[in-house]
Amino acid sequence: MKEEEEPEEEEEEELGHAETYAEYMPMKLRIGLRHPDPVVETSSLSSVNPPDVWYRLSIPEETIDRGWLSALQLEAITYAAQQHETFLPNGDRASYLIGDGAGVGKGRTIAGIIYENYLLGRKRSLWFSVSNDLKYDAERDLRDIGAKNIQVHSLNKISSKHNGSVKKGVIFATYSSLIGESQSGGKYKTRLKQLLHWCGDDFDGVIIFDECHKAKNVCPIGSSKPTKTGLAVLELQNKLPKARVVYASATGASEPRNMAYMNRLGIWGEGTPFKEFTNFIQAVERRGVGAMEIVAMDMKLRGMYIARQLSFTGVTFKIEEVPLTQDYIKMYNKSQAANLMDAEQRMKKSMWGQFWSAHQRFFKYLCIASKVRRVVQLAREEVKNGKCVVIGLQSTGEARTLEALEEGGGELNDFVSTAKGVLQSLVEKHFPAPDRQKLFSLLGIDLSVKETPSPSETSKEKKGKKRKGTNSCVTSQDAVEDAQRMKRDLLEQLEQLAENLPPNTLDELIDELGGPDIVAEMTGRKGRVVSNDDGTISYESRSELDVPVEILNLTEKQRFMDGDKNIAIISEAASSGISLQADRRVKNQRRRVHMTLELPWSADRAIQQFGRTHRSNQVTAPEYVFLISELAGEQRFASIVAKRLESLGALTHGDRRATETRDFSRFNFDNKVRLDYTHNVKIRNGLIGVGLINVEDRSGVLSLDKDYNNIGKFLNRILGMEVHQQNALFQYFSDTLYAVIQNAKKTGRYDMGILDLGSGDEKVKKVDVKKFLTPGYSTSGHVELYTVSVERGMSWEDATHVWADQNGPDDGFYVQVRNNKKISILVKEVNLKKRLFMVYRPNIGKQVKLETYADIKKRSKKVLSDDAKQHWIDQYNSSANVCSHAYWRGNCKKVSVGLQCEIGLRCRTYYVLCGSVLSVWTKVEGVLASVSGANVKMQIVRLRTEDGQRIVGLIIPANCVSPLINILSSSDQSQQLAVQQQQMWQQLHPQSISHTINT
Repeated sequence: MKEEEEPEEEEEEELGHAETYAEYMPMKLRIGLRHPDPVVETSSLSSVNPPDVWYRLSIPEETIDRGWLSALQLEAITYAAQQHETFLPNGDRASYLIGDGAGVGKGRTIAGIIYENYLLGRKRSLWFSVSNDLKYDAERDLRDIGAKNIQVHSLNKISSKHNGSVKKGVIFATYSSLIGESQSGGKYKTRLKQLLHWCGDDFDGVIIFDECHKAKNVCPIGSSKPTKTGLAVLELQNKLPKARVVYASATGASEPRNMAYMNRLGIWGEGTPFKEFTNFIQAVERRGVGAMEIVAMDMKLRGMYIARQLSFTGVTFKIEEVPLTQDYIKMYNKSQAANLMDAEQRMKKSMWGQFWSAHQRFFKYLCIASKVRRVVQLAREEVKNGKCVVIGLQSTGEARTLEALEEGGGELNDFVSTAKGVLQSLVEKHFPAPDRQKLFSLLGIDLSVKETPSPSETSKEKKGKKRKGTNSCVTSQDAVEDAQRMKRDLLEQLEQLAENLPPNTLDELIDELGGPDIVAEMTGRKGRVVSNDDGTISYESRSELDVPVEILNLTEKQRFMDGDKNIAIISEAASSGISLQADRRVKNQRRRVHMTLELPWSADRAIQQFGRTHRSNQVTAPEYVFLISELAGEQRFASIVAKRLESLGALTHGDRRATETRDFSRFNFDNKVRLDYTHNVKIRNGLIGVGLINVEDRSGVLSLDKDYNNIGKFLNRILGMEVHQQNALFQYFSDTLYAVIQNAKKTGRYDMGILDLGSGDEKVKKVDVKKFLTPGYSTSGHVELYTVSVERGMSWEDATHVWADQNGPDDGFYVQVRNNKKISILVKEVNLKKRLFMVYRPNIGKQVKLETYADIKKRSKKVLSDDAKQHWIDQYNSSANVCSHAYWRGNCKKVSVGLQCEIGLRCRTYYVLCGSVLSVWTKVEGVLASVSGANVKMQIVRLRTEDGQRIVGLIIPANCVSPLINILSSSDQSQQLAVQQQQMWQQLHPQSISHTINT
């Protein structure tokens, strides 16, 4: 078997991952001042050129010359206005999608689009967003760009009788307000009708759907029905076909399901490959990340999409693994959910949701508590080193504190344990042990009736006479008393356990770091628990004499930015809208160290929280520290954000192959693969304990939980197992997952995202290109099929140059023997601590995967360079046209039956389809499905040829090339004919040309 392994391992990640982001500068527009901070876009988007600019802006020169709108913002405004001059085949005006992230100034861009149209006489606009409070941001953005004369009116403040008094300006509304209905009758029964009346017939003004990813559920997919809001959003667009629609969402094109109501983009519907949105979403999601990238690239190519974000250049991060103490492990094991299973098994089905929700929160709090000591230590060190610290939490535990305060009659004698509060609340509120008096009164049972039935009553019942009351009363009473006893037992056990449970994390952190006078707290809670000088504990309001609670967070923020406090703690409630970066305009310009004690539940929330300390106009970029305990189950929380962090190129760029602490890929377990974890007998009982395996009450037969293949649920539940059992199971899980992924890669079912050719030492040559015209609703586009040759080996001369730089005692040339053939490799140590080596091979050059010294020693023997030379040259020469299988064993099964095998080849050929791929999607899909199978992922590659040309496109398997060329050629001929007919018609009817550059 070993002989088979090596060539296949070489292919494991043959295409390397390059930087995910590239620096962004407007390509076709030459007006405006540079954006104040560096901005990036994805490398795949950066390789696509937007259309030429023909639209001329009406925005005043003062706004442009003073930099009130930067060059980036002016570019988006120009392309939006240009796109709005185009109509879809069904007669609707085409829309524009802004995908800019935080730091690019999406609000000012939207204000600029409204201003541009206002100056051209379109003085009425609609602006939808997620919160009424954002109306003030909209007013600020219009004011900042010089459009202070444009008034912003809140829809919820405009009554139907005053509708006519608002003659112009912007009506600002939330998505939910769209479905508002009048209770008092009035002129309009709904807000939607009110808006349609205000806009009037033939409305051609601007409609902004801002933060539309937040409204992503407005139009669900699948069997569920569209929501009222979704139908209202669609109806508004349908009733106003000439409106200039702008969608704004930072995740618009990365999550196609959120695009349901973006029907003005012209990606699906009449004149496209997709008849309905459902056809579009099925095709894209089946083909994976690569297909989503094709959609984004195609939209930019057609001039309907732009997506930039603030660069993460200069940002550093590290993962701090926090070891668990023996005391902590004992406490954690005592809390194990299995101890409560006897009681839990009797719970009604309706209680399960409550139980598992509390179960997850309880163990999450224990995970967080294990890291408090390390956070305190790190924070003190950073402040001493001249930096300042921001600690990110998701929740404050205020509800549990208030419950404890109420129980204690307003008095506390110790810090409140949030973990204890979660479990106590679950038992007290949801354990099925009702109050006996209330229950019997509800059932109409008289407790004064004799509780023991007489023999005559018993015999009467046996004869079949109906008896309500007494006998059932005994049963009910027994059940109630049993349940109440169990509930008391649980609460007593909890009190014993509580002696070792950790206190509220937020209160403990503030106390350990010096108290409220030292720490700036920006959270949503109204009070906190503090330790007094005399050692007592008390609850106090967060409000101060001269500072009401409403503006306390802003006051605390100012104290932090002024340098009065060098430590800040922020919760999710405070993480939107607060800027804590090392801003050039503030006094406190110390470098920010942002520590995440509790990772957010979603990647979007994580990026939002990181955006508090990384923003425009900063002196230094922040350092991020991610604290993760040794508790295996907690890695679930890291896995949620790992995917998004991997995509932030400036954070994770560099050599992903190095197993350094900044490699997040090892925490990304949230893959769409199915695992069968029942065959390991040792872990069966643990899985029963956390409800992933069910035991039938009577037969004792085991059955899998219905969500057995839900990996998120699996990782959450195993938190409830003992520490050593949890870690062993997690190791088993990750090993199995690795094997499943390797198998999925070999069969083409694994989604590897976007890969790079020519990112390292490979030489990429363009061999051939074929160009085909494609249909499009605005102008005819085209696709190109490139044939490229990639040479990735390493000549002896290059090997000796690398060898000259070697300096480690074990660096140098090694020789291994397989099938009576000798092959040379060159190794260089890159990680002294873990003894990991970079391996160079004659046929593939620098190997993607690092190898341990033990593995190298096991297979190879170190030799002098002279002894390695000839073996190196032999394989370098033969690998130009002989695959590894054939080289090692003299024949190759694939080659012998006429199939192409390129494993281990030095020179490889790829076929890459570029351009407007979306317009020929169904043709490409048909060919791929017939040859490769319907579920094989679309693989997108980026490459840079020897002459500097950058190409991004879809890899077409060699056996699909010929049929695809045939289909595209026939389409190309019909498209050429259509273009010629259109040109002839325009020559005969010049007066019918509806649009020129001047208009």
